[in-house]
Amino acid sequence: MSASSTRRPGGGPPVDAPSRSDTFLRGLSEAIGGPLGDHAGARPAVGRFWTAARIVLALTCVTLVLHWVQKSPCRDGAWVDFKQYTRFCYTDVLALYYAEGGLHVGGVPYLDYPLEYPVLTGALMAVLGLPVHGSGVANEGMWFYQLNAVVLGVLAVATVAVILALRQRRPWDAAMFALSPALLLTATVNWDFLAIGLAAFGLYAWAKRHPIVAGVLLGLGTAAKLWPGFLFVPLFFLCLRARRAGTWAASAGVGALAWVAVNLPVALANFENWKRFFDLNEERAIDWGTLWYIGDHFPLGGGRYGLAPFQWLGGHIPVLNLLTYALFFVGWAAVGALILLAPRRPRLAQVAFLTVAIFLIFNKVWSQQFVLWLIPLAVLARPRWGAFLAWQAAEVGYFVAFYGELLGRASGTEVFPEAVFVLAAVLRLGTLAVLCGFVVRDILRPEIDPVRGTYDDDPDGGILDGAPDARWLRRSPSAAASPGGTRSLRPPLPV
Repeated sequence: MSASSTRRPGGGPPVDAPSRSDTFLRGLSEAIGGPLGDHAGARPAVGRFWTAARIVLALTCVTLVLHWVQKSPCRDGAWVDFKQYTRFCYTDVLALYYAEGGLHVGGVPYLDYPLEYPVLTGALMAVLGLPVHGSGVANEGMWFYQLNAVVLGVLAVATVAVILALRQRRPWDAAMFALSPALLLTATVNWDFLAIGLAAFGLYAWAKRHPIVAGVLLGLGTAAKLWPGFLFVPLFFLCLRARRAGTWAASAGVGALAWVAVNLPVALANFENWKRFFDLNEERAIDWGTLWYIGDHFPLGGGRYGLAPFQWLGGHIPVLNLLTYALFFVGWAAVGALILLAPRRPRLAQVAFLTVAIFLIFNKVWSQQFVLWLIPLAVLARPRWGAFLAWQAAEVGYFVAFYGELLGRASGTEVFPEAVFVLAAVLRLGTLAVLCGFVVRDILRPEIDPVRGTYDDDPDGGILDGAPDARWLRRSPSAAASPGGTRSLRPPLPV
């Protein structure tokens, strides 16, 4: 048993004690008497209501309630004197209820007016919006937001429940999600938790060895936001390494069919309105806080901003589109090479996190709430608090600077110098890149992977968990008989 774990009562599998296994939390615990003792985990848990899982679920609910309070100044829709920016409470959910020809007049997304989101997100808007429009309530927009906040909150709680189900020996890892500052600030800025929830259930289905169900759920997630479909990329290379390419093909195939089943009827009903999402992504200029924005607004001294190549790309969007696609391909190919060449097959969560992070780093759009995509994957990929909190702090700094930038543009009065916003964007990108570096390090040195200090191989891997490598990838006779292609390495204390 690892020195950082405690045994369950009755001799069950070890449960991770983060105050002992996590260097950052171990240091913080000294302020309250030090890490968990050797015999603390052996005390009977019979009759105890507040288990680790229930505490984490309760913390998630508290964070979501605080988020609701934080957004409350904007719920009435009376956004006067730029209140949505000065109170940091802007949300697309309320703004898009009043979109031209939209839900406030009884319009049906895609059929009556174009929508800038994928079909399943539009369906959620319609399902929640049309009853509000016909209800006769005094402030429809406010009730529309309230109803959406409840549904998105339920999806957020379901997501943390999936994390807990996947990490039964490491339940405190899910507290990283529950206490995330980015969750508190951005949970209902948009409808992202629909795709996040579907992707989480898809990963759970994969972990439980139901790849067809996983494919359907990931396909539906892709019909809500495109990014869940990116998870098929690392799955392909993982299955290739484990000689499970046929399983991947079946899963990806039903995922594609699920996406088509959702999109085809809408496309046939009104093709122009349906393809607005794709047109917007092609036409959209460089957006706030992206790598391309940083280059286009980088302070050069003497009051000048912008590096020439980035400024040129800003005026040639088709070229920028091709460049971003090329960078996605190169980044994902690098993830594939890492999967195939690592000394031990990486865990699914590790390479899933890297895949989505690469998309955000190189994409020309990086909206404030996109951080929510990464939080569950980060928790599953690398449950270490230090780098995670540094990244979250950078996200909070970017959030504040972004609203200052919005207020300055809307009011015509500068709130922060442009260099402050660029610095905040650099810190956000930089801390995410550092976190990616730590994940890559854990892949290349599996003996320091905290999850493998608790589990033998990959608790999210499903059919991949414990599977040997394909023969053409085996490096030694011992690798052939061990999970992931090399002997199990479990250190006494992960670092």
